Amino acid sequence: MAMELEHECPNCGTERVFYRAASTTVHLGEKVKWHCPECDYGFVRISDNETVVDSSA
Repeated sequence: MAMELEHECPNCGTERVFYRAASTTVHLGEKVKWHCPECDYGFVRISDNETVVDSSA
């Protein structure tokens, strides 16, 4: 279970280290909320073994 994720932050305009804010298991897989510590931009990623749904895309 990763606690950090490098991801492009649209508010900061650069690659940032996002921190895991929360997670839960839903019928689609694991739902994880990620937040940028610089500007508080956040996104949700839901993944199972084969598919990833990313709300930042």
